[in-house]
Amino acid sequence: MGVVVVAGAQVQCSFGQVGNLNVTSNLKRLAGGKPIATIKDTQPMVNITPCGMCSSLANPQVASATAAALGVLTPQPCIPNTTGMWIGGQMKVLIDGAPALTMDAKCMCSWGGAISIVNPGQTKVMAG
Repeated sequence: MGVVVVAGAQVQCSFGQVGNLNVTSNLKRLAGGKPIATIKDTQPMVNITPCGMCSSLANPQVASATAAALGVLTPQPCIPNTTGMWIGGQMKVLIDGAPALTMDAKCMCSWGGAISIVNPGQTKVMAG
């Protein structure tokens, strides 16, 4: 059982800071008056907003800025580059055919970061 994630939830990348989650996969099913997210809500810049400054050397912008600073790690603005859907979610609760997103889910960024949910946007509705 997990807490259902909704529009406006806060996410955080392991190589960045806090960003927000926008829900586009579902606008009808609500929890706490907000649309419930599904594992499909992973589009960079659409669903997952930038997470502050990225410090991953796998990110070409960070690698370039770090090289220009003679090897001193130089974080750059985050531009999410997600790969695939959220891993996890509640498989027993389907919203328009997709599992509901729960607080324990993770989404991977191709720059090496793992994006997790730090605030689900509501705390009263559980899935399970």
